[in-house]
Amino acid sequence: MNRLFVAYKPSGVGSNKYLYSLKKKYNNKKAGFAGTLDPFAKGVLLVGFGSHTKLFRFLNKTPKRYKATLWLGAKSDTLDTEMIEEVVLPEPLHVKEIEAVLSSLEGELEYKPPIFSAKRINGQRAYDLARAGKEVVLNTINSTVYEMKLIHYCHPFVTFEASVSEGTYIRSLGEMIAHRLGIAHGSLSMLERLNEGQFVYEDEKPLNIKESLNIAQNYYLGAPENVRYGRVLALKDLQLQDEGSYWLDNGESISIITVQNGKVKYELGRIEC
Repeated sequence: MNRLFVAYKPSGVGSNKYLYSLKKKYNNKKAGFAGTLDPFAKGVLLVGFGSHTKLFRFLNKTPKRYKATLWLGAKSDTLDTEMIEEVVLPEPLHVKEIEAVLSSLEGELEYKPPIFSAKRINGQRAYDLARAGKEVVLNTINSTVYEMKLIHYCHPFVTFEASVSEGTYIRSLGEMIAHRLGIAHGSLSMLERLNEGQFVYEDEKPLNIKESLNIAQNYYLGAPENVRYGRVLALKDLQLQDEGSYWLDNGESISIITVQNGKVKYELGRIEC
C-alpha cells in the first residue's frame, strides 16, 4: 500500500516505536517518517507507506510550527522535564518583557543543540552518549526563527508558539528565552508540533501527493510511453528546460526528474498516486 499522511504522535513514546504501531494498524511493513519527534514531544508526524517514503525530500515541510511551555527556573540537562535537578523560582515578570525577548529571537540564530538530542557524533546519537555519562561536544548549528509569539504567561510558565526552519531545537530556544530574561535555567514542560509546512493533522487522511510537492510541475512533450517505461528523456522535449527538479504527471502515477548540465535524469521513476 502506498500512502502519505499526517499522524499525531502522543507524548511519552518515541517516533520509531509509534511508527511501529502504525505499521501494525495499517498492516504495512514498509514505512517511514520525516522529522523525528523526541519521546517528550507530541504532535504532527509526516508518515509514508510503500513508495511514498521516497517523497519526503520533495515535500513542503517548512516552516515548522511548535507550541511549547517553558518552566522558568527549572534546571534539566535534557532541557525538558525528564531530568529535572532543581527548581529555583524566579521573580514574576512583566508580559511586555517576555514579548520583547521572544521578538528578539526572530531571525537567524547560531547556537549549540542540546546534548540530549538525536545528532550523531562518530555514528552514535548524542543522547546515547550523554546517558552513558560520556562527554558530548556538539558543533554550533544555524536556524531561522520566522515568528515567535506569546500565547500565555502564568508564572513561572511561559507558553509560546514558534515558526522555524527545519532542524531547529525548540528546547534550545526555551533555554535562550530564559537566559535573555536573566534567568539561569529554563526547561520545557510541554512541546507540541502543530504543523510541518502545509501539513497538519487531519485524522490520518491520505494526502494527494500531486498537491504536496514543493517542486514545479513540468510537461513532457514527447511520446508518453517514454516516461511510462523510464526511457531517457531529451531536454528539448520538456516544456520547462531550466535547471532544477520537477515532477511529471503520468495520470495514475508521477515521476520526478532533475535537469542539470543540459541532461535529464530521473530522481524517482513511477510513483503511484
